[in-house]
Amino acid sequence: MEQHYKLTRVKELADNDMDFVKSLAEAFLEEVPVDAERLKIAVGEEDYYNAYQAAHKMKPTVDLFELGVLQDLIVVQDWGKFEKHGEDCSRELELVLSAVENATAELKEDFNL
Repeated sequence: MEQHYKLTRVKELADNDMDFVKSLAEAFLEEVPVDAERLKIAVGEEDYYNAYQAAHKMKPTVDLFELGVLQDLIVVQDWGKFEKHGEDCSRELELVLSAVENATAELKEDFNL
């Protein structure tokens, strides 16, 4: 438990109410993998607007669950926001996608979801 994510801030936000922690984990599972896929497609298509939107939406949850890739996500977000033609954010994107995938699998297992 908590190898690819941390619940410290989640528990603090939930005031240690484990039912609420579980509902936050469920929200993570419903939204973040979908947003990560949207981000992957947008970067691949050089769709700066949607890359920015997806990354921006993911930031608070990635930060809350402390996936350890917030700075990488910000690089991808800024790539989209500032339409950084010719710059490559694929390394950062892969780190974010891997972290989301690992956290998703672990949250499903840890919370029996």
